[in-house]
Amino acid sequence: MLEKKISLPSAEEALPGRQTAISFTNKHFVNGAPLTYPYTDEDKTLDIIYLGLGCFWGAERKYWQMPGVITTAVGYMGGFTANPTYEEVCTGMTGHNEVVKVVFDVNETDTKALLKAFFELHDPTQGMRQGNDRGTQYRSGIYFTSADQEAIARELLQQYQYELSRHGHSEITTELLPAPKFYFAEDYHQQYLAKNPNGYCGIGGTGVTCPI
Repeated sequence: MLEKKISLPSAEEALPGRQTAISFTNKHFVNGAPLTYPYTDEDKTLDIIYLGLGCFWGAERKYWQMPGVITTAVGYMGGFTANPTYEEVCTGMTGHNEVVKVVFDVNETDTKALLKAFFELHDPTQGMRQGNDRGTQYRSGIYFTSADQEAIARELLQQYQYELSRHGHSEITTELLPAPKFYFAEDYHQQYLAKNPNGYCGIGGTGVTCPI
């Protein structure tokens, strides 16, 4: 089982999942915004990016606190199993990653700011783990929704690789892909650290920053 948790399954090996989606409350516990479209009644220009940087509890809290972020949600992405449960994802047999859905106002923040935070909030060189959290669902991942996001991500990846290498770190292992289907996590995971202020966070970076 340990080997399966640190290597991705094939489509044939993955758990089958189910047709019914996991239920969740379509309201952000902290700011009251919807977790699905339409995200706001105001006339704003919005964009979405999906980010995996370890345990999604602590990662989501970092992003909902950022200026310009309209709403956030946590879920599963990048695997084979339809409508997976948290328990299934934790077996390593779905192929999914724990990710944060970040909806932001492009007039108040931008992809570069969100990705700068991404590279500095976690260690993107650790492969199938993040700190003490070990497993395929903790891998570093950027799942873009536009060509502009992809270009910015690739540029920053090169810049952060240079800085990380200068400080003795390994190669970046971040998965960079067009955003596949996003499956919402169970209700109790949404904005978990607002509901459980003393809960596990798991977020910790390398201390390496990039002058961009």
